[in-house]
Amino acid sequence: MAEETAPITRDDIHQSVREVVGDAQSQAEERAKSLLPVAIGGAVVVLFIVYRLGRRVGRTKSTVVEIRRI
Repeated sequence: MAEETAPITRDDIHQSVREVVGDAQSQAEERAKSLLPVAIGGAVVVLFIVYRLGRRVGRTKSTVVEIRRI
């Protein structure tokens, strides 16, 4: 005869999911703390490059008006 097992309950499923998600979440939090300074530094570099390119384009496309007195 086969052994009868208890039916799987909703609480069993919740507990299993919490174990898996808990491990993944703790690892994600640890990595997020170490990647935050890198992300901030990358954002600053990108903003600086965009600023410099914008100034360069602005200078080449701007019109210079010279006023002379007669």
